[in-house]
Amino acid sequence: MTDVVEAGIASGTEGKLVRALDWKGAFWVAAGVPPLVLFSIGGIAGTTGKLAFVVWIISMVMGFLQSFTYAEIAGMFANKSGGASVYGATAWLRYSKFIAPLSVWCNWFAWSPVLSLGCAIAAGYILNAFYPIPAADSQMVLDWISAHAASVTADSPRVAEYIAAHAGTTPDDAVKALLGTDGVAALTPAIRSWSLFSFSIPFLATANINATFFIGGMLMLIIFAIQHRGISETASVQKWLAIIVLVPLLIIGLYPIVSGQILATNVTGLVPPTAAYAASDGTWSNGGWTLFLGGLYIAAWSTYGFETAVCYTRELKNPKTDTFKAIFYSGLACCLFFFLVPFAFQGVLGHAGMLAPGIVDGTGVAEALGGLIGAGRIVTQLLVVLMIMALFLAIMTAMAGSSRTLYQGSKDGWLPKYLDHVNEHGAPTRAMWTDFAFNLFLLAIASDVGGYFFVLAVSNVGYIIFNFLNLNSGWIHRMDSGHIERPWKAPTWLIGLNTVLAFVNALFLGAGAKVWGYSNALWVGFIFAALILPVFAYRHYVRDGGKFPAGAMEDLGLVGQDLGVRKAGILPYLALAGGLAIVLIANVVFQLPA
Repeated sequence: MTDVVEAGIASGTEGKLVRALDWKGAFWVAAGVPPLVLFSIGGIAGTTGKLAFVVWIISMVMGFLQSFTYAEIAGMFANKSGGASVYGATAWLRYSKFIAPLSVWCNWFAWSPVLSLGCAIAAGYILNAFYPIPAADSQMVLDWISAHAASVTADSPRVAEYIAAHAGTTPDDAVKALLGTDGVAALTPAIRSWSLFSFSIPFLATANINATFFIGGMLMLIIFAIQHRGISETASVQKWLAIIVLVPLLIIGLYPIVSGQILATNVTGLVPPTAAYAASDGTWSNGGWTLFLGGLYIAAWSTYGFETAVCYTRELKNPKTDTFKAIFYSGLACCLFFFLVPFAFQGVLGHAGMLAPGIVDGTGVAEALGGLIGAGRIVTQLLVVLMIMALFLAIMTAMAGSSRTLYQGSKDGWLPKYLDHVNEHGAPTRAMWTDFAFNLFLLAIASDVGGYFFVLAVSNVGYIIFNFLNLNSGWIHRMDSGHIERPWKAPTWLIGLNTVLAFVNALFLGAGAKVWGYSNALWVGFIFAALILPVFAYRHYVRDGGKFPAGAMEDLGLVGQDLGVRKAGILPYLALAGGLAIVLIANVVFQLPA
């Protein structure tokens, strides 16, 4: 592949994306999607209880079906990069210039946070490895308690406060609990609580510039350096990372099933919990359905993600055949992992086990993986390294895809002009630096568990908006651009089914965004989505004088500024109105358990 890149540069293609990939290369670049199951496996288990593995399966089936619409429209644009959002956005241009950049923007701000979220978890693993927080029953804590037993007495005001907060606790038990807490705090390395400074962002979250922030920032710089060499080098690194990460992950997912460790009680009696992160079973009440839909809402951020395989159409050697193969085989791989891993986790650990803090925040997943196969300390430590590599895999996939979305959005006149630059290796470096800067800000928010899920919930608002617009773009392209060659064409019934799923996703958005600890997540997501409108208005009407760049629409056979005939009539507007109505109604109807 390096020879291809060098040949492209030598022949005068410097400053452009280079055709250096086959479908296998695109598959490897997208191989960072399966590890995304580890990002929110604890959160989904906490909110949906015993339904968690069912949520993952339903969401993955939906993602796989939807990908066939994306495969068709991707084949129409052999000369574009940036993924499904770019290919689908062109369908909306005839109906509103502002909807197209909205689709691209929403896809980008949904995918880009994988960098900050992944680096936050990886930083947590590194801190745990070098500066672990001692367990309350560890020998060092027990020794501390023995040496400081007189520091807390039964008549201490702290004991009275503890008993008041924990009704039924005896004074002796209160003393033991307080001494344990004091021992853990005293022996916790100072770096774990160190913070340079923190600040509150009104209506959003609290940002914290701490050790997690600095370690995560360095990890992002390492990934940037790898991708600076271009897509072929990225694909090569991804290939070996994927083999090292996914093969053991597959074995770990299969082992509990074939060895008979799955407990039937853990995967039967499928009802939602009484409340989010409650260990008790609830009922199919309004609150139960809200939690279930909230799980489907957040799972979509991971399970639909393999659509990134079509981000590299402009860099494929033979896009007519490679585009469909890349997304189809990426989808099959994701089905395997998103079916197996959540089922194995839940089948062995059960609902209560999935609520462990280390699984909820992601930093204890490696230990849980070790438990699934009965691993000893050495193997468990190797699994920690494996988890960090899995996070690298996901982060590299996200940076490669999201930066190309920014790049192509700029080339087509939707996003700021400066983003259309690429270096001598064909890497969109200005878009990559933009990703980096945006994610440094998000990393400051995601450095604690609460901020982590806030970023996830808000970014997914953008992802569902993108999916809604793009699934509808399939039938709009059929009506308006039916004459354009499609190397692979989905069955008409499947385009129709995926249109229905677009509105199902709107239901998930309206009902589910509130589930993740932030009642205003939906509205914050809407506001963030709307930020692109003034940015596009400046680029299009001020910078470009109301005209799109030359060649922006040539794949559709359109010349100059002619956007073609609106053959779909008012149907796209009705679809938008219907989707918005479902979101707003679902947001009112579905409410969290009291």
